[in-house]
Amino acid sequence: MTVAIVGIGRTGYSRRSGRTPRAMAVEAARAAIADAGLAARDVEGMSTYQSNDSCFPQEVAWGLGLDGLTWGSAAFGGGNLVADQIATAAAVIEAGLAKSVLVYRSLNGRSGHRLGTVDGPVEIAGEFQFDAPAGFIVPPQWFAMWARRHQHLYGSTSEDLGHIAIQQRAHASVNPHAVMREPLTMDSYLAGRWINEPFRVFDCTAEVDGAVAILLAGADVAADCAQPPVWLVDSVNHHGASGWTAWPDMSQMYSAKAGPELWAKTGLNPSDMDVACMYDCFTYTVMATMEGFGFCEPGTVGEFFAKGRATYGGDVVVNPHGGLLSEGYIHGLNHHYEAALQLRGQAENRQVPDARLALVTAGGGPGGGANIYAKERP
Repeated sequence: MTVAIVGIGRTGYSRRSGRTPRAMAVEAARAAIADAGLAARDVEGMSTYQSNDSCFPQEVAWGLGLDGLTWGSAAFGGGNLVADQIATAAAVIEAGLAKSVLVYRSLNGRSGHRLGTVDGPVEIAGEFQFDAPAGFIVPPQWFAMWARRHQHLYGSTSEDLGHIAIQQRAHASVNPHAVMREPLTMDSYLAGRWINEPFRVFDCTAEVDGAVAILLAGADVAADCAQPPVWLVDSVNHHGASGWTAWPDMSQMYSAKAGPELWAKTGLNPSDMDVACMYDCFTYTVMATMEGFGFCEPGTVGEFFAKGRATYGGDVVVNPHGGLLSEGYIHGLNHHYEAALQLRGQAENRQVPDARLALVTAGGGPGGGANIYAKERP
């Protein structure tokens, strides 16, 4: 790959922004462009992905003062598309369609259009209409079912999920950007109110308002940028079966296929990763994808976290920023922001020593993917 992250930007994360998604997207975009030491006119391509509220590339381009873009894309979807967005932006750059591409996600995920909020009649579209009569309408209901299957097959427990939530909260406690920084103990985790059994409130992502922007460019542009480039090594994506009740083994996720494929493509292994930003819309997503990407055997993730193997001084530092569970849910793009910070050596009091390689995963269930970033050009 000859494509790198050259600039990163974000807004503050809050529970009520009082702003439009376009205003936040433009702020994050300006920050990413300034971080790279470039001007708005240097951005030739732009892409986003959206469910709930968002804004389109042409709106953000207008807010930046651009007359237009040479390439733009807005895909419908959530966290399952993040790795795809990065891989597509890299392909656009390598194909010569744009010298740089800004990938952004902006949403009022707490104060705006929430998945658990209904105004007016309930209308379930597409294949999900067939799951709705069985009670499957919002993501925690599906993910909880998959977690139950995992518990049945491997004996995983609520405490195993709790160790994930507790470790990520400990990481978030030193991240001033995180919305959830209060200490979390096993007793407080287990006392959390139920959402969908076996999920308690601390198993679920922290909904926030905010935006993140990632600016990617080719080697020629990267050579003149203000920040050290963070190189994209490779990507993998699996879009899986149609629907969330239509694949053979619900104790696994897309990572069971994507993980081995990514390691085969790159010649790398889980043990090579210094940082792992694992998509964590729920604690169980971390559990299943840690297994799928080969960090530990099925049924042992709780022990992996409990013994300190997922933090500083362990095998790999998982979500040093606190992840979506504690920093905030920007549909996973904030994982890429954190990976870039870590590989630049700019993560301050949460810096992973000598971080050189970072895995960033995206999605859950049958669909998702991953990207690997490197401090040095592959």
